[in-house]
Amino acid sequence: MSASATPEPASRERGEVVLEARGLSKSYGPVQALNGVDLIVRRGKLTAIVGDNGAGKTTLMKILAGAVRRDSGDLVLRGEEVSFSSPIQARQAGIETVYQELALAPNLDTVANIFLGRELMRNLLGVPLPLLRVLDSRRMRKLAREEIERLDVRIPRPVGLPVAQMSGGQRQAVAIARAAFWASDVLLMDEPTAALGVVESRAVLELVRKVLDGGMAVIMISHVMPHVIDLADHVVVLRHGEKVADLPGEGLTTMDIVQLIVGERDIVMGGTPLR
Repeated sequence: MSASATPEPASRERGEVVLEARGLSKSYGPVQALNGVDLIVRRGKLTAIVGDNGAGKTTLMKILAGAVRRDSGDLVLRGEEVSFSSPIQARQAGIETVYQELALAPNLDTVANIFLGRELMRNLLGVPLPLLRVLDSRRMRKLAREEIERLDVRIPRPVGLPVAQMSGGQRQAVAIARAAFWASDVLLMDEPTAALGVVESRAVLELVRKVLDGGMAVIMISHVMPHVIDLADHVVVLRHGEKVADLPGEGLTTMDIVQLIVGERDIVMGGTPLR
């Protein structure tokens, strides 16, 4: 949990490899959704995963998030091989996910959503008995406000306002703030600016930059190529379940990426120049 625990300085070096996927494969019956995909994710850097519908982006994201079991391949987190059988295990390992649906409770406010399912408790009257434990509302409000201030999340107020009464961009910001609060290493985002207007998208992108500045490794799926160009330190292109390009984001154009997605360029791996 980023707001309550400070990792050792050596483990927070910007650019270090946090997560590595080696030869990930997954099939659903006769459909090969993912075929031998490699991925390297670094701290403080954003890796964009792009591709057409059915390219394998969501399957890859769900494997990393613990929502889908891989058929083969390895996952290495902070230098140790890991295997997740559920999203809970991935979260416990320091990987948080912001799905396109956001998974917020609309009738609850920001603080309650940040701690949803992970509420903090305190002992009543100082007695350490399970039946005498109550919600530590004051501490949850304090930690939530600190995280909101750290990320400069622009919402009307964190307490008392149900997220259902917020705009789409504000709800997205709450979901990202929640994930950033609990994640220690990797933040996965599925289409974070989908269905948002220009102004709201810009605010969400600025929030993602603050998360990166805090040392988080971010993996983002997006169909919005200008946002990919704007944010990505690295771009991975999937096509029909296979990785066909793995390139530094610097210098890429929207046309470059689109041509790789649709197959109008030769396969490019390991940062080989496009031209």
